[in-house]
Amino acid sequence: MIYIDVPEKNRLTSFYLATEEYVARHIADNEDYFFIWQVPPTVMVGRNQLIDNEINLPYCREKGIHLLRRKSGGGCIYVDEGCLLFSYITHNDQVNLVFTQYIDRIVQMLRQLGINAEAGGRNDILINGKKVSGNAFYHVPQWSIVHGTMLYDTNLQNMVASITPSQQKLNSKGVQSVRQHIALLKDYTTLSIEEVKRQTKEFLCSSALTLTEKDIKGIEEIEQDYLSDEFTYGNNPRYTMTNKQRIENVGELEVLMELKNNVIKHVNIMGDYFLTGDLDNAILKPLQNIPYTKQAIEAALPEQVNHIIRNLNKAQLVNLIVEPPKQ
Repeated sequence: MIYIDVPEKNRLTSFYLATEEYVARHIADNEDYFFIWQVPPTVMVGRNQLIDNEINLPYCREKGIHLLRRKSGGGCIYVDEGCLLFSYITHNDQVNLVFTQYIDRIVQMLRQLGINAEAGGRNDILINGKKVSGNAFYHVPQWSIVHGTMLYDTNLQNMVASITPSQQKLNSKGVQSVRQHIALLKDYTTLSIEEVKRQTKEFLCSSALTLTEKDIKGIEEIEQDYLSDEFTYGNNPRYTMTNKQRIENVGELEVLMELKNNVIKHVNIMGDYFLTGDLDNAILKPLQNIPYTKQAIEAALPEQVNHIIRNLNKAQLVNLIVEPPKQ
């Protein structure tokens, strides 16, 4: 694996997310690539999440915490200088396989440091049952991108106050507070954060590639997409009906629909699920302009949807979309 040496420091999260894309689109060949980054306090919502549902905006404004939307699925996260972020780019379209293999490698790396780590849940890495790392993925043509956090000395007060997960999610995990299920790496190793970075690079990578000034300019062009209000807030559509459900091993999903004369005019699926295929063309567009009935919805949807939304089956999706019977 090749380590991407990013000479630019003190950049915003948008720059490093753009770096992932740039490497995949303009540098990558048949090798795998990896880099580590750190950013000022930031909350990142997943590609398909509603900002109002996930973020305490007044608190973030008061504390100067940046807000950003990423292109991967999964849930909202808080990161800061006490958190390491890992990016992995590989020439493989089998995102589920890539995701599992990547998490296993990070677990192996932590165990090499003498830390009792294991994979857990849909996307987490745990130390003694507590979450130290969350991960997400997306793909560009022929390339899969996985990125994740590694909590070293993150400000837990800011984490708790800036993110507002639903009570249903908290209850489903059986936790009374975020503090009770978060692990900080500093509590399990004597290594400094810089030493953890160095040993991670040495464990995963055998060579390095330094980005050029031309590369930096190309990254900055891609970065503009992440900085636009349309990208950040554009996934907050108007709707006339919402059905929400948490599905085991899939995530929390919320179907938002605009109905006119019992016909679906607009539909979107928000949440912290992992997207592995073309949601728009495979699911959302076929549902537009059809009657809002279970029969019509079943006929419009493909038989297999788990290659679009990870671990979801068609029956679960239909039940999510169809309005629950009135009591």
